[in-house]
Amino acid sequence: MDGARPAALALPRGTTLDRALAKPWFLAVWCMLAAFGTYACMYGFRKPFTAGAFPAEYGGATLKAWLITAQVLGYTISKLVGIRLIAEMTRARRLRVLLTLIAGAELAWLLLALAPPVLGPVFLLLNGLCLGLVFGLVLGFVEGRRMTELFVAGLCASFILADGFTKSVGAWLLQRGLEEHWMPATAGALFALPLLLGAWMLSCIPAPSTRDVAERHERVPLTRAERLSLLRRHGLGLGGVFLAYLAITILRSVRADYAPELWRALEVEARPELFTRSELLVALAVAAVSASLALIRDHRRALAAALGFSAVALAIGLGAAAALRARHPHAFGWMVWLGFGLYTPYVLVHTSIFERWIAHTRERANVGFLMYVADTLGYAGYAAMMIAGGWLRSGSDFLGFFVALALSMLGLALLGLLLSTRLLAGRRSAPGWLSAP
Repeated sequence: MDGARPAALALPRGTTLDRALAKPWFLAVWCMLAAFGTYACMYGFRKPFTAGAFPAEYGGATLKAWLITAQVLGYTISKLVGIRLIAEMTRARRLRVLLTLIAGAELAWLLLALAPPVLGPVFLLLNGLCLGLVFGLVLGFVEGRRMTELFVAGLCASFILADGFTKSVGAWLLQRGLEEHWMPATAGALFALPLLLGAWMLSCIPAPSTRDVAERHERVPLTRAERLSLLRRHGLGLGGVFLAYLAITILRSVRADYAPELWRALEVEARPELFTRSELLVALAVAAVSASLALIRDHRRALAAALGFSAVALAIGLGAAAALRARHPHAFGWMVWLGFGLYTPYVLVHTSIFERWIAHTRERANVGFLMYVADTLGYAGYAAMMIAGGWLRSGSDFLGFFVALALSMLGLALLGLLLSTRLLAGRRSAPGWLSAP
């Protein structure tokens, strides 16, 4: 087990902080704050630009559509590369790689501000390439522990809340008169110091204890042969999770990236605080569901509960989408319920489903690898939809498109969850969709 801290920020053994981190309650709070703060601040380098309109048109689509598509493509490529890099990443390298990637993402925003707008998609591709690896790097500091659900609940609450909050920051900067192309770089600069603090906190987290390893199974780097073998043995169950995650990622991404347009289509004024308020309610509810699973010690029961909660949430999301299609009043409430229906299974894949499955089966695996397979498929699906999307053209019925997408993707996600119940069997030799003939 690689327990070394990054050399640049290593603390002498026996310091006051070391002694404090030896206390379970202090370590739990520290891990949650470190994961939440670091990943939330990463969103400050990724999402503020979606608060802008970028209305100039190229090839029949708005510049905003091109920017989002390019960033998603970069993110997808990064996730694909991350399947190998994150699976093999050692603890000692994580912090250095994390800070280098954040610096690269901010450089992309500076280039966007300085270069002609037509080159913007090139720089957004770079931004996505840098940021796609961040989640796996942060997750590596906190996975494989008895309290992982609590730690990763904080991490996942960060990307729900930060998605709305960073858009609020972007909208606020625009209201203050900042030029649209300079807004993302300025927002990133505002988040730089808090991100450095969060990264330092991550670097101080000790490796999992002997008791953590005994209860949750040691998480180890995987070779290419081991990764393929894992997918072959458990292809059907994991494939169900990947299918559900693909559908949820597509819908979640459209809801997040086109939030201003969606609120306007619902005839709700998109004030800066609206983005934060709606996602705060979603984040609190989803984090409570995720954290509650930490109370279940038996890994198979916890896995079953996570799949059950996910199915119920998807059903709630279907009801909310149907209400939006029928133009029921109280659009804000239905959007919050739709967010809950989407983010509950999305977060539980991150916090519990893979985590508890590894602990249940005692497989040689790590959550980072499985998450990067899921993320690659999810963002590849979103990128394909963006590239093919005639709905991106001005004048299209955005609300009609969104509701139809929501109903179809939520239904597909429920089908994926049905297949994923195969994971409850815990059979180490189960045939799968990647099995050799």
